[in-house]
Amino acid sequence: MGVVVHSYGMRYGGRVKSEKYPPFLDALNLVKHCHNLGAGGVQTMVNGWTEEFGKKLRMEIDSAEMYLEGSIGLPRDEADIERFESEIEIGKQAGISVFRTVCLNGRRYENFESKNQFDEFKSKAIHALQLAEKIVRKHGVKLAVENHKDWKAAELVEILENLGSEWVGATVDFGNNVSLLEDPNQVIETLAPYAFSTHIKDMGVKEYKDGFLLSEVPLGEGIVDLKKGMDLCKKYNPAIRFSLEMITRDPLQIPCLKEQYWATFDNPSAVEFARNLAMVRQHEFNGKLPETSSLSPDEKLALEEEHVQKCLYYSKINLLT
Repeated sequence: MGVVVHSYGMRYGGRVKSEKYPPFLDALNLVKHCHNLGAGGVQTMVNGWTEEFGKKLRMEIDSAEMYLEGSIGLPRDEADIERFESEIEIGKQAGISVFRTVCLNGRRYENFESKNQFDEFKSKAIHALQLAEKIVRKHGVKLAVENHKDWKAAELVEILENLGSEWVGATVDFGNNVSLLEDPNQVIETLAPYAFSTHIKDMGVKEYKDGFLLSEVPLGEGIVDLKKGMDLCKKYNPAIRFSLEMITRDPLQIPCLKEQYWATFDNPSAVEFARNLAMVRQHEFNGKLPETSSLSPDEKLALEEEHVQKCLYYSKINLLT
């Protein structure tokens, strides 16, 4: 099991300050730490790299016998293609053959107030993917689009099918679409045939007055059938890598009982909505969901590290044997 940089969302770049847990200032720091934990690889951002840094990272990765995947921003428009291609070139020199990307740096039910706003975003996202496809095809690398609390699984499949490129597929996130009231195990089944990379995570849910709370929880403690999902991804892509994304934070509020939540969605049937809420009630997390707001900086970083190590150990014993 590898590690996604967002598993260290508080420690990477020194977002939370601590002398006991010094920050990871760049990808090289992250790779060395994850290697010491026994991780198989790293998926991390490639922005801001120089050719010299890429060479150092390549040497470290090769020496540690780890894999490296990139995380890259799509070209915003034609003027941004040069930046995108430069990052692809440097990342490829560093040993990256799969680049994860997202279309939305946010959450669909929070970012948009109307269907028209969402449709405008969708049009721009598809154009950005078309621009990016030409570059990844030119350089012979894969671009993997994550289901990032923006696309329902079927919507992402439609986009990938219409794009029709062997170079553009999916980063299958095992838990994000619970926030869009989709069963995570069905989402994995839908996206697995397009999988180029993964975000392995487990999800805990609890009801609250406006809907439900959603948290990443240590592997094996939530509602995702991890082994089945990983086997499916491996079936369609035997070379796929499994990367842990265990984000330690306060629970997200999914306000599905409020009208605004539904602004960008087609109205579900009463039966479908009831089924989704029943999933939350029937699989409610046993105990308190992880939270960080009440913790000191050292406590926050200690919990983040504990979660990563706990997940890696679980995967070694239960998932990758």
